[in-house]
Amino acid sequence: MTTAAVVLAAGGGRRYGMPKALVEYDGSLLVERAVRTARAACDVVLVVLGAQAVDVWRAADLGGATVLANADWETGMASSLRTGLDGLRGFPGTVDAALITLVDMPGMTPEALRAVAAHAAPDALAVATYDGVRSHPVLIGRDHWAGVIRTATGDEGARRYLAAHDVTEVDCTGLADPTDLDVPPPGVPSAP
Repeated sequence: MTTAAVVLAAGGGRRYGMPKALVEYDGSLLVERAVRTARAACDVVLVVLGAQAVDVWRAADLGGATVLANADWETGMASSLRTGLDGLRGFPGTVDAALITLVDMPGMTPEALRAVAAHAAPDALAVATYDGVRSHPVLIGRDHWAGVIRTATGDEGARRYLAAHDVTEVDCTGLADPTDLDVPPPGVPSAP
């Protein structure tokens, strides 16, 4: 069973003031941190870039990840999810499930990714929960990719698809911090 991590890192970070992939956090860029975390849990890692993609590609160490460009990144996260799942369809070898994670969750850990990835199968749908609240990562089995691609719109990603299907909830409370960085912390400038 092969599970590929898909790091969604294409957004422009309107509320943050810059693309989050280029945000420095604890000595590295958020995108580097997300890729390292994903690589610790999955052998196959794709990272979807969009806003300032060339700048991110030049500045970030994305070693061990396949980089995909989302030309439609301004339409919302769903376009990045579609780009990642489409990229997996053409990936050499068979990938049975995609483990979706976000660039702006620096508290994500390999342990949380592995806990959700343990449910991987072509027909799997699973989502991490923290204190009973759904968050990331999200596991999407190959059998569901076409449906997710067809229904993902705007910034919702797979939310509508998951709401219409049986989803395994994986309690990751204490394994990771699901907080996302929507705005800079107080006292931190939003752009270099």
